[in-house]
Formats: sequence, C-alpha cells, structure tokens
Amino acid sequence: MRLPLALAATLTALPALAGGLGEMTEAERAAFREEVRAYLLENPEVIVEAMTELQVREDMAAADRDLQLMEANRDAIYHSPDDWVGGNPDGDITVVEFMDYRCGYCRKAYEEVEELVGSDGNIRFVLKEFPILGEESLLSSQFAISVRMLYGDAAYKKAHDALVTLRGEANAETLGRLATELGHDPAAVTAKMGSEEVQAVIVANHDLATALEINGTPTFVIDRTMVRGYVPLDGMRQIVEGQRQDG
Repeated sequence: MRLPLALAATLTALPALAGGLGEMTEAERAAFREEVRAYLLENPEVIVEAMTELQVREDMAAADRDLQLMEANRDAIYHSPDDWVGGNPDGDITVVEFMDYRCGYCRKAYEEVEELVGSDGNIRFVLKEFPILGEESLLSSQFAISVRMLYGDAAYKKAHDALVTLRGEANAETLGRLATELGHDPAAVTAKMGSEEVQAVIVANHDLATALEINGTPTFVIDRTMVRGYVPLDGMRQIVEGQRQDG
C-alpha cells in the first residue's frame, strides 16, 4: 500500500511532519498532499470504507441519543392512560407507533403492523395519535380519541381501522357518516371532538414527540430502539427479535 510507505519516507525525509502539518513548509505540504492524492486515486475504495465507518459511528451516536431520550420519557411513552393498547397486554416486547391517519407510509405500515402483532402473539402494541399533516389529520385523530372516550377501547380500534383505510376526504360530513356506520351518535362524537380533554391528548403527544425529537410519521419505539420511518414487515420482525435477544 503506497500511503504508509510514502508517509514513512516523508517522516524520515521531512522531520517537520512530526510537529504537525502546521509546521511544514509549503513544499512539504505540497508533497504530503500529493502523496495522499496519489494513494486515494490508486485506492478509491478507502473513501467508501471511510464513509461507511463514519455512517456507523453516526448511527451509533444517534441510537445512544435516542436511548437517552426514551429513558427520560419512559412513562409517557409506554404507560399513558390516554393511549389505546392492543396485542398482548403482558407481552415481552412493546411496540409504540406515532401515527397520522393521512400519512401514506402509516397506511402502508398498517397491515404489516397488524400482521406483526397478530402473528407474534407476545407484543404489546401502543398507538399514539400524532396528527401533523393538516386539518384532515387533526379531525381524524379528534374523531378516534372521542370515540375511545365515549365508547371504549373496542370501539376505538374499529374507528382506527376505518380511518386508516378511509378513502376520500376526512371532513365533518364523512366523519359524521362514519360515526353512524360504527353505531355511534354522530352528534355526541362531534361535540366531544371539540372538547379540551381531546385536545389535551393531542397536545401531550405532540409534546412527547418534541421531547423525543420525532418530526415525522410513522415513528416506532420498539422496546429500546427508535425507528424513524416505515420499515417492511421482515425488518420489523428482525428488530423485535433483536430486542428479545438483547434482553
């Protein structure tokens, strides 16, 4: 490999290198730069290796940062009474999803998350209403939260499923019709949607997302791992199994 040999020769011939690049003469700097350039041209894979190593270090630093944030907000993430909890309530792994009903990737993840939780059998699944994509997102979350407050967890899950798969606009008329289809009083649901307690749930979820540095959907917290963005089913399964192995 040319660079180590060249550096050895340069260190022997140019004692100023021992004191650092700042102490080199202009000619010495030029010679050193030329050696580095020649080495990289002959061995361009080194650049790829360096970039890969940099990415690994950045990913590790980000994971450590996420872990600190999750530890600092553990109760709000996993044990808020305002969240719907599904799957196995005593599962050994908890998956928390921050989602928006109008988010295309949340909709794409929906069936895969259902499959993950259903087929595994030992996952506790927590949904956090996190509307960030405009008025329709907000109305949809207000609707779902209101249904849960008025009619309970089973009714919420049906409303959630319907909202995720809803085609067309999520406006007042559509949501009123959906309430009727689900067997609820549309006037009661509409009145509840504008209440302070419904708004408080949404504000709390937004505050938690800010604390966790979450700014997009879907975002998953899988036990001790933060997953920012959509991950296919096989990838989710690998993360879950990795968390189990780590204990």
